Amino acid sequence: MKLLSMKDAIAKYIHDGTTVAIEGFTAFICFSAAHEIIRQKRRDLTLCRMTPDLIYDQMVAAGCARKLIFSYLGNPGVGPLYCIRRAIEKGIPNRLEIEEYSHFGTICRYMAGAARLPFFPLHSYLGDELPKMNSKIKYVKSPYDGKSIAVVPPLNPDVAIIHAQRADVMGNTQIWGLLGSQKEVAFASRHLIVVVEEIVDEAVIRRDPNRTVIPNLAVDAVVRQPFGAHPSYVQGYYDRDNDFYLKWSKLSRDEEKTRQWLDKWVYGVKDWNEYLAKLAMKQPDIWQRLSAGEAYSEPVNYGEYK
Repeated sequence: MKLLSMKDAIAKYIHDGTTVAIEGFTAFICFSAAHEIIRQKRRDLTLCRMTPDLIYDQMVAAGCARKLIFSYLGNPGVGPLYCIRRAIEKGIPNRLEIEEYSHFGTICRYMAGAARLPFFPLHSYLGDELPKMNSKIKYVKSPYDGKSIAVVPPLNPDVAIIHAQRADVMGNTQIWGLLGSQKEVAFASRHLIVVVEEIVDEAVIRRDPNRTVIPNLAVDAVVRQPFGAHPSYVQGYYDRDNDFYLKWSKLSRDEEKTRQWLDKWVYGVKDWNEYLAKLAMKQPDIWQRLSAGEAYSEPVNYGEYK
């Protein structure tokens, strides 16, 4: 059994100087884990993620990060990430080192890391400007046709954190909906924390094996945290809180307002459950507003096991 509380999982696996990847593409972004890292005041972290999103904007604002490895930088559909911008341009609260790739370049780094390869080749950077800005993007001569091809190095985070719908107590994790690079980062990382909406019996996992994106052999800890990805969404459980993204864009432009928000919503609560209770007091209709509704897939017949 690998069940831990969020507090214990972060305390055990995330330390000062750790390289951390919190993945999930638009959906399944584990804000509950990020808030616990902030509350435990971890410092000098290297943060890896395809799209830093609000989650890393908050962690950078809290002074957790030393370096950012990423592919797209922005508040999706809204605008810039102002806290990260302040850190890069003004060193507030700390100077932030950046290492930029394309989306596919980042995935290739995870794939190389998962396969323990020395590099991964891709065509994406032919004629691109990124190699001029990032010396880790290099070119090699193909041994087959003699042509030049770009390569990126492996990425092996110390710890990855992913959010999913459900898992059993051993860590067999099922995800459905919009996937990102969860599987790749799970196998590339030295340790993996899985955060789920619910813990289910092993029989549930066995009845629908194709949804098991992450097998238990890759998982170090399982944390049950309902609504743990808010304000992002979890397919079938709750929708994206678009209002939150719009409000963050306004308040994060101001350093003082950002600090006040962290004091109230992160440092000012003992855990994510208390955050949710405070959120429900402020917005009593929030979960009704973000209800995912019902749209079931068709059942399939796997055949009887004999």
